[in-house]
Amino acid sequence: MALAFLAPAVLIFAVFSYYPLYRLFWYATHRQPRFRNKEATWVGFGQLWDTLTSRDFTSGLLHSFQFMVYTVPLGLILGVLLAVAAHRRLAGIKIFQTIFSSTVATSVAVASVVFFTLVNPEVGYFKDVSWLSLSNPQSAMFAVALTTVWQNLGLTFIIVLAALQAVPDEMNEAATLDGFSATKRFFRITVPLISPALLFLAVVLVVSALQAYAQIEFLTGGGPGDATETLLYKIADPKGVRGLDVRSGLSIGLFALTAIVAAVQYSLLSKRVHYGD
Repeated sequence: MALAFLAPAVLIFAVFSYYPLYRLFWYATHRQPRFRNKEATWVGFGQLWDTLTSRDFTSGLLHSFQFMVYTVPLGLILGVLLAVAAHRRLAGIKIFQTIFSSTVATSVAVASVVFFTLVNPEVGYFKDVSWLSLSNPQSAMFAVALTTVWQNLGLTFIIVLAALQAVPDEMNEAATLDGFSATKRFFRITVPLISPALLFLAVVLVVSALQAYAQIEFLTGGGPGDATETLLYKIADPKGVRGLDVRSGLSIGLFALTAIVAAVQYSLLSKRVHYGD
């Protein structure tokens, strides 16, 4: 009976996850022919190793890590601050809660077009802001990250607000009677109680940052130069400069990186997470 219930899920995973992963390994360990009438040649894992140690992979890894550092902490902190500010019994507070959560309905494409309209150095409203200028490649990644933070802010706000609403009022009232300040109540009581939500958001935002592509394609096209070419952007390869074997190797590297980061993140943060009875 258990196998019968598991069979549909196993079949779906086999078709859409396990088999594509197997094909990635196949392409990464075979040299692809230049002509279609030729068969691919097995070259072993040396080709995969060459891909994972190439400058393509290391530069993409660096840019992905930079993008993750820009987006995850800032997005999490802003979401928590907005949720704390909106978690009040005030007249009209629902209006502000709706405004703060509205970006959850905004697609990556829409958010990218909005920010492109604002900060484009040629046609944008803020032409003095040179974030997307060809002469300032260091700021291009920050511009893309800012778009992502704004687009993910609604999701972070909703989850943190829901976690705050589940915190019993009696605990904060008791802490107030004990002389705890608002800051001390927040870090000693509120943060431990909403830590499961924060752990979930941290993992989701990290995985989302490692899989960012659309905003980079819309805003910078990987430029200036290759300043915003993350690992996933190199895998998608819209410029068509990499072969299938190289992109398959990069995909395996991204898969392993995402799994390792998520596992390490969960193992470190879960020790500080408090699950209530």
